[in-house]
Amino acid sequence: MESDLEYDEQARCRKLAQSSSFYRSVYSEVEEVGWERLVKLDEDLTSVSFRILDMKGRVHIMEIQLPQNYPKCAPSIAADMPYICELKWSINSRLRDIVHQFREHLENLQGFWSTMENIDRTLWVIDPRQPARSTSFRKINLGNDCRVVLSIDALDPRSLPECRFLGPHLVVDSMIKKWRRNSKRWMKDKPFNENLASTLEMPLPGPQDVQKDDKQVECGICYAQYLPVDDELGARSGSGPDYACENIKCCKAFHSVCLADWLRSITTTRQSFDVLFGNCPYCSEPVAVKVNTKG
Repeated sequence: MESDLEYDEQARCRKLAQSSSFYRSVYSEVEEVGWERLVKLDEDLTSVSFRILDMKGRVHIMEIQLPQNYPKCAPSIAADMPYICELKWSINSRLRDIVHQFREHLENLQGFWSTMENIDRTLWVIDPRQPARSTSFRKINLGNDCRVVLSIDALDPRSLPECRFLGPHLVVDSMIKKWRRNSKRWMKDKPFNENLASTLEMPLPGPQDVQKDDKQVECGICYAQYLPVDDELGARSGSGPDYACENIKCCKAFHSVCLADWLRSITTTRQSFDVLFGNCPYCSEPVAVKVNTKG
């Protein structure tokens, strides 16, 4: 009986010694990274999370899972990003090495997040409403009851994205033809929203909350505040936007000349005498504009 008790006690002491060594090692490595960066540390020290800032000031939470035989075996990491880096690990590696590799991975993803932020800032995103940093798709409202789902390549975010158009059959067919015809226009050095507008040959609606709150002073079609000074424009030469969508959720401003030209390019537009009837290119609500470019 005594021998059994002695064996159990020896085993308990060995376990305590091993665990205390593990604890000391982990605490020491956390201190190297910096306690101010620590977000969470499990009681058994099998999981530790750090707060890391990237070069743009974005906050990232990295969770590290430590195996029982750490550091002989590499830990695993998790974070809100489109893909996780592959850790380079040896028995001499420490938590600070993981943080260093994670920082390098963050820098590789700057182009991806900048592209997604450009989309969220300049286009009418309807899904997801609150995107995670790992999310690589956006559903965009194009107007005229048409939407497009864009899938961004995290490894090459400035390249032509994969897309899927949704909406009325005729409108979708037209969008697909433009996309195929103009895909070579896509230039990696241009902002995403400009590339998309150029490829689809149309002005694109801005974010819904911006349309509600901002007073638009630029034409939503030519993106200029004033028309060029031109005798052919008559009294409208050099004038600012003179038409606004009546939808209170849109209120987009246009030069009536630009809006009339755009409506003429849409097959569903109707004309009665000198008035064109169609839909707002941003919110698809009905619009009507006089055809009178000479003023």
